[in-house]
Amino acid sequence: MDFTEIDREDFRNLLSEIAGAYMPFGKFGPKDYPPRGVPLTDLPPEYLTWFQERGWPQGRLGELMEMVCEIKATGADQVFEPLRRARGGRVSVRKRRPETDF
Repeated sequence: MDFTEIDREDFRNLLSEIAGAYMPFGKFGPKDYPPRGVPLTDLPPEYLTWFQERGWPQGRLGELMEMVCEIKATGADQVFEPLRRARGGRVSVRKRRPETDF
């Protein structure tokens, strides 16, 4: 499905599905970002590009990740803002620096 050729209702449904999807494995999965992992909408573009170059996961997860990647690549990332606000804001994927005693 090409993101640019989707009708409004289908796009709303797709956004709703994306809003409820979290990364279930890997660097942004539940192990490092409990309890469910990072929402797909908050995955860094570089991470999505890595999958784009090496292959998407099988099934619906891969399809949703591919759509998120395409939306971000076209500069339309702002469509995710209402979804982020509804769940309390963007999830930070920055690793915290260890605290030091200075």
